[in-house]
Amino acid sequence: MSDTGVASEPQFAAFVGMDWADQKHVWCLEAAGSQQRECGEVEHTPEAVEAWVGQLCQRFGSRPIAVAVEQSRGALVFMLSKYEQLHIYPIHPKAAGQFRKVLYPSGAKDDPRDADLLLDLLVQHRKHLRRLSPDTEPTRLVQNLVEERHKLVNEKTRETNRLTDKLKIYFPQILDWFERLDTALVCGMLERWPTLEELQKARPATLRSFFLKHHCRKEELIESRIQAIRQAIPAIRDRAVVQALAAGAGVLAQLIRTLRQGIDDLGGQIEKVVKSHPDFGIFDSLPGAGAVMAPRLLAAFGSQRERFQTAAEIQSFTGIAPVTERSGNTKWVHFRWACPKFLRQTFHEWAGHSIMYSTWARAYYQQQRGRGKSHHAVVRALACKWIRIVFRCWKDRVPYNEAVYLGALAKRRSPLLLPVPPQIL
Repeated sequence: MSDTGVASEPQFAAFVGMDWADQKHVWCLEAAGSQQRECGEVEHTPEAVEAWVGQLCQRFGSRPIAVAVEQSRGALVFMLSKYEQLHIYPIHPKAAGQFRKVLYPSGAKDDPRDADLLLDLLVQHRKHLRRLSPDTEPTRLVQNLVEERHKLVNEKTRETNRLTDKLKIYFPQILDWFERLDTALVCGMLERWPTLEELQKARPATLRSFFLKHHCRKEELIESRIQAIRQAIPAIRDRAVVQALAAGAGVLAQLIRTLRQGIDDLGGQIEKVVKSHPDFGIFDSLPGAGAVMAPRLLAAFGSQRERFQTAAEIQSFTGIAPVTERSGNTKWVHFRWACPKFLRQTFHEWAGHSIMYSTWARAYYQQQRGRGKSHHAVVRALACKWIRIVFRCWKDRVPYNEAVYLGALAKRRSPLLLPVPPQIL
């Protein structure tokens, strides 16, 4: 999504504040040039919303209508976005909550009043709001795919942690035998032999065949694992506990295997989509971006060049730039908390990857670490520098060229090109 300001907005025929809910939405409407307000409800079904929007279009013709909603994404926003006459103004829940507290310090809250408050924000403070404007369809497809993949990765991490907790109780040896639990090898083993007792009953030939089938082909490693299995002693012998935990572990192993497959499938879809995107070459040229980070960076910048006028806007929006608080003689510069967490994580992860692939990024990291700064503080600062560089490439529609940038640093006699003592990365 992108945004535009009041200066470029159309002449609205009406303004609507909508307090969304799971089953029905309360709306409050004020026609342009009128002080009268109307309130009502609309059921959360495509048919009910279609009928409600149809009534608005019949009443106000084809003239645009501004709608304030206390969400930037979700079923209602997506449902309303398909109507050209409706211009969506998302309002952050915290902003709406603080506005509510100013007017109603008692904490009183009800749906009609919330819809009215959203309408007040829309009518009286619209210059502080950002109007949603859809990006191109190929870009939105990349954005949605990378977000869905990220959700599956997070879900796999959660399920792997749950599996780890169970294994620590009844089968801790697996944590020593394998570096990771979220592999097809470990999941397949737990599905076939969920307990140490069952695993020890398997013949060595069967285990060797199983390891080879799951691409473990180092004979020495296979034999050491088989020997470890034979010598292992059960952590607990309470069958009531072991059987229950083993049953749960087997289910989690199946779930992790399914999530792995889903992540791989989405990765394949993303690869096909981004290769045909006109801006992919820009982000694919970035050091350390790779098959995962390049699509995420493309999704972060989008395709609408007018959305960001300066690199500083992206640095602030993504949460990479720090926040400065001043009160009297006190000044506090700290980590930005209110921001799109996925975007902040995207730039932070990529900046960390770039250290191994970019000469100047590695030199910057080493210099800053040598001055006593923490790893994450340096990576955030490096991400700020990268955003300025990528912003220029994005605006000019040209790929990044490490040699060109190093040449520019040489002309400026940048200290990043001076020899620095090696640091542990």
